Amino acid sequence: MHQYFTSSRFTRRAFLSTAGAVAAAGAMPAFAAFPDKPIRIVVPFAPGGGTDMIARVVAEGMSKELGKPIIVENKPGAGTIIGSDHVAKSPADGHTLVIATFAHAVNPAMQPKMPYQTDKAFAPVILIGRSPNVLVVRADRPYKSVDDILAAARANPGKLTFGSQGNGTSAHLAGELFKLNGKVNMVHVPYRGAGPAITDMLGGQIDMMFATVSAVAPFLDNGKMRAIAVTTAERAPALQAVPTIAESGLPGYAAESWYGLYAPAGTPPAVIARLNAAARRAVQSDVFRKKVENEGLSVSAGSPDELDRYVRNETVRWTQLVRTAHIKAE
Repeated sequence: MHQYFTSSRFTRRAFLSTAGAVAAAGAMPAFAAFPDKPIRIVVPFAPGGGTDMIARVVAEGMSKELGKPIIVENKPGAGTIIGSDHVAKSPADGHTLVIATFAHAVNPAMQPKMPYQTDKAFAPVILIGRSPNVLVVRADRPYKSVDDILAAARANPGKLTFGSQGNGTSAHLAGELFKLNGKVNMVHVPYRGAGPAITDMLGGQIDMMFATVSAVAPFLDNGKMRAIAVTTAERAPALQAVPTIAESGLPGYAAESWYGLYAPAGTPPAVIARLNAAARRAVQSDVFRKKVENEGLSVSAGSPDELDRYVRNETVRWTQLVRTAHIKAE
């Protein structure tokens, strides 16, 4: 009798142990093998721009780390909202990501109706890096410093014009911050991309522009443009001889572009950690650094929390500027 009881108790324990193991295994099959299919990185811009290029280089490096293909898919429109909305509504399994930029932090302030809540719809993965805009003029213009431009703007209120690659872009708001901090009145002229703005500035239709380093680098090299100052708090690695706006007469001025990866909200932490590790190795590689050096990009490659903190701070400061300057979406 005693022998029978002991044997039954052992059998019951073995059964419960096995059942528990099966249940535990069944609770995590979706993530234990991540990734188990190709990953998509959505670029909310048209092909060919800086964001598209960075996404493709990151995708190539991450694919090697994760052992699965990574497809870059362009979904432009509505100031990045169309592509971002697609990712926000995708399954939260880590297989669909979006490369976010400055617009991610600004859209909530500029767009009265959003199809998602930016601060709740996404899970941060990694801050890839940050890059400056540069204030440039045509080489034959008389302006050689920030002080020259401020003096001309004060002497001719509302007469000087500055271009950007679009309303609400980092270049546009860099100009609005310049106006606010310098207490000057200049007119913003938005374009649908950097190319048309550059054409008009070289043609004399606008006085200056805030542009990405990569967009104007060829014209700085061939002497058709003059770089006045960069918008970041520190000098740009690609333009070490060019001062910052802050050190050129507007202390405290700082504006920058940035690139970050997000997954849909609810993506499991273990999957986020795997994506972060793969992206970190990708952007710290020599291949990545070489391909983005003309962008003036300063690589960050930190934790998901770094991206979250950074973008929350950016959202607060640019929301204040949008409201103060009464900036509206197109």
